[in-house]
Amino acid sequence: RQFPGCGNIVTFSQFLFIALEGFIFEADFGRKRPAIPIRNYFIMVAMFFTVSVVNNYALNLNIAMPLHMIFRSGSLIASMALGIIILKKRYSVSKYTSIALVSLGIFTCTFMSAKQVASDSSLNQEDGPQAFLWWLLGIAALTFALLMSARMGIFQETLYQKFGKHSKEALFYNHALPLPGFLLLAPNIYQHAVLFNQSELFQVPLIGLTLPIMWFYLLMNVITQYVCIRGVFILTTECTSLTVTLVVTLRKFVSLIFSILYFQNPFTGWHWLGTAFVFVGTLMYTEVWNSLGPFLARSRRPKEE
Repeated sequence: RQFPGCGNIVTFSQFLFIALEGFIFEADFGRKRPAIPIRNYFIMVAMFFTVSVVNNYALNLNIAMPLHMIFRSGSLIASMALGIIILKKRYSVSKYTSIALVSLGIFTCTFMSAKQVASDSSLNQEDGPQAFLWWLLGIAALTFALLMSARMGIFQETLYQKFGKHSKEALFYNHALPLPGFLLLAPNIYQHAVLFNQSELFQVPLIGLTLPIMWFYLLMNVITQYVCIRGVFILTTECTSLTVTLVVTLRKFVSLIFSILYFQNPFTGWHWLGTAFVFVGTLMYTEVWNSLGPFLARSRRPKEE
């Protein structure tokens, strides 16, 4: 909120921290050979880097964080579409119904956010059309990142099927190999580092260390991102896709509610309706109802004397 364009320094810090941790504990200071050929990681990394940067830039294009979260929840739509096109998959009617619900939810939230941008921008007649065009560019960026992320998931799935599942190795290479790419963003990263240095001073609790508050925010972001992304990479290898999807969906929902309440982001009844469509559709897609049915049936049975 204080520096909307700081996405690049945030992403760079996340990548650098995870790469250093992986270089020490997973790659054994470069002595351990990768189980998956390195050329495959370069392809995956190109996709991963592109998705991360484009998603961050979208926040600088009049895209509010709640809309950003909801729009990215459409990963099921993108995955299904590319699965049909690339892997020639076919799905049940319930799957298509759930995708329709998610699409409707995202469209509702996107449309209402478009009205908010247009309304806010109308206060300044000169900037109004320009602000709305930037917003449309942000939506296009989110759409591109969504499709690219789905394509990366399909590519990662085929790699795991061929070479086995190596979550920690994939986590390390996905964050280490893109680091040179941040040289292209060096001026922007340096600019925001200077701005961070100029932010108000903050005393870290317990430690007593005093530093600019934006650097403290960045440190907390890097730590929580590491915990989150490592958990997701481990989940993909240790749990079923149903469990992973449910956990990620719950995380998105909690993040969304927190963002609305704590940061007081504008959220109308239409936004809530769209959000409900997105998450109900997601749960339908995972067929959680089929999993809960037998459990609920057992819980209703009278206890034996």
